[in-house]
Amino acid sequence: MATTSIGKEVDLRELVQMVVKRAQELGATAVESVVSEGSEFSTSVRLGAVETLKESGSRGLGVRVFVGQHAANTSTSDLSADGVEQMVRGAIDLAKITSEDPMGGLPDPAELGQLNGDLELYFDDVYSLSNEERIDQARRAEKAALDTDPRLQNSDGGTFDASIGRKVMASSLGFVGEYRSSYCSISAVPIASDEQGNMQRDYWYSVARTLKKLDSPEEVGRIAAERTLRRLGARKVKTQKVPIVFDRQTAGALLDHVADAVNGDAIYRHASFLAGKLGSEVFGKNVTIIDDGTMKGGFGTRPFDGEGVPTRRTTVVENGALQSYLLNTYTAKKLEMKTTGNASRGLAGTPGIGNGNFYLQPGEKSPEEIIKNVKQGLFVTEFLGFGINLVTGDFSRGASGMWIENGEFAYPVEEITVAGNLGEMFRNLSEIGSDLVWRGSVACPTLRIEGMTIAGE
Repeated sequence: MATTSIGKEVDLRELVQMVVKRAQELGATAVESVVSEGSEFSTSVRLGAVETLKESGSRGLGVRVFVGQHAANTSTSDLSADGVEQMVRGAIDLAKITSEDPMGGLPDPAELGQLNGDLELYFDDVYSLSNEERIDQARRAEKAALDTDPRLQNSDGGTFDASIGRKVMASSLGFVGEYRSSYCSISAVPIASDEQGNMQRDYWYSVARTLKKLDSPEEVGRIAAERTLRRLGARKVKTQKVPIVFDRQTAGALLDHVADAVNGDAIYRHASFLAGKLGSEVFGKNVTIIDDGTMKGGFGTRPFDGEGVPTRRTTVVENGALQSYLLNTYTAKKLEMKTTGNASRGLAGTPGIGNGNFYLQPGEKSPEEIIKNVKQGLFVTEFLGFGINLVTGDFSRGASGMWIENGEFAYPVEEITVAGNLGEMFRNLSEIGSDLVWRGSVACPTLRIEGMTIAGE
């Protein structure tokens, strides 16, 4: 409930509908309004002592108005009657002086709607712990990491985070929808030192929508310790071409670039190497990529997108052939297509495009089986920096990981660069792992790619 300056509590659903009505009264020909509220908690512990402890709440309101083909957006955190009135009038005044855009506008009314049923996005237990218990979660994760090995004497800390939120949207087309969401996470970042004083750090984390699905602090700490210890004694390797195996984390980063490349905004601007390739075979036949905003409990799941269009399951790439881009209403009009329900928006600004649960369909081999079949190559566990030219697909990023000899890890590797072309990389996938695990809205199993260059000594 929001409280106005005159003391009257306003239901958030009533509030957005009131904003839509008021904007129409002031001359808007089309309107949509969004209100969101939420609470966040975060704590970090270093060497057992609490370093940060934050708890905050937020509430904000936004409106997008059209006056003919003129559009404008405004937002406010002042939900008093005066604050809301000022926001709406400001949007109308701005719209009158903006340039016309014939592609602007709300979705076709027939496209509006939302998914029914419990999508398992919200769980009360995320906020059920006391502050002392939350701090204890972070402390236990760090302690579990440091207790693993005497070479682990230092730490960048353990953390515990939790948040809950609610979003309500209404438009002049009669759409009204809302949903709640929750989130919690634990992480640990230990630091290891060898006999020469050389230090390495790594991390691990667990995220979930409910405490019941969160890994234990001890499990998070143990994995963080193992990842850190295996980096001790890291060295460079010579520049060469070898098979490269990307773990789930780094493979997910590669797939994230593909999500950017099929973003309708990049497509209509011809700023993607996949522009104009719809229906063409762009990747290897073993590659199928799905965007699914309907998965229960998914981090990219929601009942409707940022324009009130139901989310859906979209096959982006099927057996290597590009089947669909990710579109909102604006980019769909630009490309003479239909929206895919991927509009994404905050309170202010025009809707952008966001993926749902974007993933590459897994194969049948475990990561261990994939590594065992590599005679000599690199297992990448971390990327550094940013290096992707989306227009050409050229890729180059700093990396670290483990060198593979005869199917086993031989020694850690650092200060190298891996380079290739994203299109060629996904055409040259020789192995796709079975280990699809969700830790965000983009997920990818372990990948083995042939023909990439490692730049080292």
